Amino acid sequence: MLKSLLLIIFTAALAAPQPIDLLLKGGHVIDPKNQISGIMDVAIAGGKITAVGAFIPRTPPKKTVDAKGLYIVPGLIDIHVHVYPRPGLAGVERDSSVQPDAFSFRSGVTTVVDAGTTGVKTFPAFRKQVIDRAQTRVLALLNIVAAGMGTGLEDDPKQLDAEAAARMAQANPGVIVGFKSAHYGGPGWESVEKAVEAGKRTDLPVMIDFGYLNKVRNINTLLLDKLRPGDIYTHCFSGHREELLADGKVNPAMRAARKRGIFFDVGHGAGSFYWYVAAPALQQGFYPDSISTDLHIGSMNAGMKDMAHTMSKVLNLGATIDQVIRMSTWNPAQEIKRPDLGHLGVGAEADIAVLRVDKGSFGFIDSAGASNTGTQNIVCELTLRKGKVVWDLNGRAAAHWKSFPYEKKTWTK
Repeated sequence: MLKSLLLIIFTAALAAPQPIDLLLKGGHVIDPKNQISGIMDVAIAGGKITAVGAFIPRTPPKKTVDAKGLYIVPGLIDIHVHVYPRPGLAGVERDSSVQPDAFSFRSGVTTVVDAGTTGVKTFPAFRKQVIDRAQTRVLALLNIVAAGMGTGLEDDPKQLDAEAAARMAQANPGVIVGFKSAHYGGPGWESVEKAVEAGKRTDLPVMIDFGYLNKVRNINTLLLDKLRPGDIYTHCFSGHREELLADGKVNPAMRAARKRGIFFDVGHGAGSFYWYVAAPALQQGFYPDSISTDLHIGSMNAGMKDMAHTMSKVLNLGATIDQVIRMSTWNPAQEIKRPDLGHLGVGAEADIAVLRVDKGSFGFIDSAGASNTGTQNIVCELTLRKGKVVWDLNGRAAAHWKSFPYEKKTWTK
């Protein structure tokens, strides 16, 4: 099937000699959606992918990047971040969100999903101030709490308005890609149930940061009764909610939930990824569906660091590079119902990451500060957003200064 696909791609490339703006040449292309994993080239023109395959263009590309020894993959999708700085907020999150463009591209991320920082009362400002201005594609999971996260109102039943949340999502199609229930400490299932109600009204998924267990709330009921197929359980390796049982085995409810169609997301964060949970889980064959960072100032300066670093942890725990790329591209695109993202199909927007996998001895830290060693480390060499180079670690897409067409200016007052 792969040979047939490559023949089709190759033929299409020859039949349409469109001038190429940028050619990524000779890299190992991994595109899980299109079942591609092999050495080939990627051609880009007009911000779109125009060809994928081993071919010689009829006309010389305007720019060629030698990607030999590197991986060419779809732009990474981080579906759990916090990117709405709110200086006036009186809670702990006021200084913890990160400006998306300041952090995304350097780790190969071209799309982020803000996971519940805002609710219906605060989303309009978030869209105006961040989403509509960022070069990174910023999407959102709307918090079922109207005031959003970190406001101290997460347990207030008056803040849980499924109808209003659904209306906001319907007014922002493709940008609001689901709902979030997080940090709930109330007596029952109110937050989860309202989030799921909003999801039912809009046919959108719900991401659950389960908060605290009590006599009523438990992970079994959540995963096997409250959530729907297509909903997302984040912080799956936190261990805070009996994801791993006392005997060291993955909770059977998680395996049963996966069979029901529940997705499991890493959501590393500053307190939600521990070796004592993740290592046994992967050893027992329980891999995450999606890798995400739970990006905020606290996590980026602690064990999480960035998307590539988080992917490296999963790689070193036994996943293959092809699996890790799937978990960071096509899988999250499907989870948020954006099948236009996370792949390198001809005609797709040219959001691309070029990655290097270094071999050696590397140290990695979990959310508790405990270390682990690995032999592979993923580094982002180049990131393209809409076909434009937005991150170039080692100047691979740049002209040498001796031949660079400088625009020389004299500065005078």
